[in-house]
Amino acid sequence: MLDRNVNLQLVEEYVASDSLKRHMLAVEAAMRAYALRLSQDVELWGTVGLLHDFDYEKWPNPPDHPLQGSVILRERGYSEEIIRAILSHADYLSDQYPRQSPLEHGLYACDELCGFLTACAMVRPQRLEGLSASSVRKKLKNLSFAAAVNREDITRGAKAFGVDLDEHIEFCALAMHDAKIL
Repeated sequence: MLDRNVNLQLVEEYVASDSLKRHMLAVEAAMRAYALRLSQDVELWGTVGLLHDFDYEKWPNPPDHPLQGSVILRERGYSEEIIRAILSHADYLSDQYPRQSPLEHGLYACDELCGFLTACAMVRPQRLEGLSASSVRKKLKNLSFAAAVNREDITRGAKAFGVDLDEHIEFCALAMHDAKIL
């Protein structure tokens, strides 16, 4: 199911938190931008980015998230490619769903980083505009800033996706800015 309106309805049905919705839209924006750059299916990549956490509020604990969501997606006719990509973003499911495809690596690479970029933007008057990799790297070193974000996931994700971390930071920040996430 690659119909963005249907996907947004699913998000509205399951997600109440504006911050979680914003996160999902941020990951969607980054994934769409990477799909364009890599000549991949923009709608497929965007769908995976948008829906990757739709079940998180109802089932926040591992392994319920994203396993419960995968059941819902199957019932609604989503492809196994979408479901597998979403399942693979959870480290605690990596034995069952190891990341293999560029789509799966892309989601993992964008997920935590987009959350961190949002936190960085929220403390800047100009938000995402002009957000540099060096500024983000300084914030990454401050472990009390956005403490819930796993820094190792960010670096490991970029490496496994085959992108330079500084380029990845600036690429995702620009994608989020262009999509007017904040």
